[in-house]
Amino acid sequence: MPRKEEIVTFKADESLVAALEGVPNRSAFIRDAILAALESRCPLCRGTGILNEEQRKHWETFALHHHIEECDDCHAFHIVCDVEER
Repeated sequence: MPRKEEIVTFKADESLVAALEGVPNRSAFIRDAILAALESRCPLCRGTGILNEEQRKHWETFALHHHIEECDDCHAFHIVCDVEER
């Protein structure tokens, strides 16, 4: 049985409301923006930007054999496994 859609509301300040005024289908725009943001969030902190103490320990162990590097072509930063470079 398909799930019924739910209505989700949120508060928006005046500048956000003004920015959305020219958008023809605000609901679709907001849904798409939220989905894009969720797909791009950090898998470790899950988008909070903060690691808790246990996550930090795991990251420190992981970082012993990995480093962050900038791509020469697209300039995006990415994680590189040091073990694979041998």
